[in-house]
Amino acid sequence: MKDNTALNVTSEIGRLKTVLLHRPGEEIENLTPDLLERLLFDDIPYLKIAREEHDAFAQTLRDAGVEVLYLEKLAAEAIATDEAIKMEFIHEFIKEANVQSESLHNALVDYFLSFNDQDMVNKMMAGVRKEELSNYHRNSLYDLVNVTYPFVCDPMPNLYFTRDPFATIGHGISLNHMRTETRNRETIFAKYIFKAHPRFKGKDIPFWFNRGENTSIEGGDELILSKEILALGISQRTDSVSVEKLAQRILSAPTSSFKTVLAFQIPVSRAFMHLDTVFTQVDVDKFTVHPGIVGPLHVYAITLDPNNPEQLQTVKEVDTLENILTKYLKRPITLIKCGDGDDIISAREQWNDGSNTLAIAPGEVVVYDRNYVTNGILKKHGIKLHIIPSSELSRGRGGPRCMSMPLIRDDL
Repeated sequence: MKDNTALNVTSEIGRLKTVLLHRPGEEIENLTPDLLERLLFDDIPYLKIAREEHDAFAQTLRDAGVEVLYLEKLAAEAIATDEAIKMEFIHEFIKEANVQSESLHNALVDYFLSFNDQDMVNKMMAGVRKEELSNYHRNSLYDLVNVTYPFVCDPMPNLYFTRDPFATIGHGISLNHMRTETRNRETIFAKYIFKAHPRFKGKDIPFWFNRGENTSIEGGDELILSKEILALGISQRTDSVSVEKLAQRILSAPTSSFKTVLAFQIPVSRAFMHLDTVFTQVDVDKFTVHPGIVGPLHVYAITLDPNNPEQLQTVKEVDTLENILTKYLKRPITLIKCGDGDDIISAREQWNDGSNTLAIAPGEVVVYDRNYVTNGILKKHGIKLHIIPSSELSRGRGGPRCMSMPLIRDDL
């Protein structure tokens, strides 16, 4: 890896050097039972404990020599570089919050400018209640009609799952278009970080996908199996068209090392939300897996057409997950079943992301403490575990991989 490389991720398990997190904030406190479905939550985490658990997660990574960066801090630093960038960001944020009233838009601009940069970003993430705009006079038809909903800008409680808004692939990023309006707003922070933050500005970072696309893809469906093999999920949150778009760009890029994209078609359900909720890599030859996708699976191998490099060729394969991974990684693969394959235990621990691990290095992963059966099986397979508390973080339906976006890993 070159010293001046801003991004470098060519595997799921190479030694983790730099990672992006988001510490849960006041957006969690703005969740109510009536808003859970709208904001994609099943329960309301207790913020105090969620923060303590997240701090333990971050410290576990630091203790392992990982540089921990925070989304909210990078976003504030990015807009501080240029007043014009800051104003562009504010106006775009308000527009994407679906604010229709011009007078309300202007009131929000003034409100956001009353904060310093860091507090403003935190407030944007937390959401803005109508009562906070004390000097705003609601006299437009829009304002008079929309009187019952409590927020003028919705909270963004999913932000602590930093895996989904964008994904580091090789030396570039997939700046994703999320499935729902609720989560697509999250990607605006990454847009300005890569546009204006001194750490990334001018580094010629390729964008394999952009948030302005009209089809969806999310980072939980993007797994890097090797420097030549990229796995993408066709799922509840990711369209097949998006997979094809990303494959075309990354396979044809002269700076890319990827030769094959494997598109895994997985069930469309909450329990199988993303590819990384059903399997993650824990060692060079070992994967955790939900028993429900062991096989047979429909997998589509996408490569460039050797006779016409501007075209893709796609081959459908129907086989077990073990056979597919063994074939393309060219080594025998061991699948470690969540809950040891027991129907009841695997269903329970899968709900709490027992198959969702974050590798710090080959054979060394971060896991939730509550998935004790799966953790015990991982230990029996020789995997070193960093076990973190998870009573509140898990209520968001995402595990350690979901809560982290690696920016730099050592190459294997």
